[in-house]
Amino acid sequence: MFNVILFQPEIPPNTGNIIRLCANTNSTLHLIEPLGFDIDEKSLRRAGLDYHKHISLLSYQTIEECIVSLGDTRCFALSTKGTTRYSEIKYIKNDTFIFGPETRGLPDSILKSRIIKEVLKIPMYKDSRSLNLSNAVSIVIYEAWRQAQFS
Repeated sequence: MFNVILFQPEIPPNTGNIIRLCANTNSTLHLIEPLGFDIDEKSLRRAGLDYHKHISLLSYQTIEECIVSLGDTRCFALSTKGTTRYSEIKYIKNDTFIFGPETRGLPDSILKSRIIKEVLKIPMYKDSRSLNLSNAVSIVIYEAWRQAQFS
């Protein structure tokens, strides 16, 4: 249905939770290396339970390699630096959402890349810290899926 790209994720339980989310929303998870953990790490398996058996989980050396493999897709980056609320976009099947590492977010090279249709933000109170990565992915994927009428 949708593509979730985690650029250099660092925290295994977040990725595990996102594996579970992707399994429950029929989304494909793409991981861009280097990862901050071993994909077989016990805490990743525990957080993702056995859901990793039920999703497409792909890993790439670079984000460019990932984007080429996706073919025709609209790419949206998520960042606290975004100017458009995630809820203002009309999503379509096969849209791609790119999320950055937990401690630093997406680099400017991705945010300003020609592959990015729009840099989106999730509204938060001023001066608050960013949301947990797995929560942010959940918010965006469920909005996109809601727009697709959960089909």
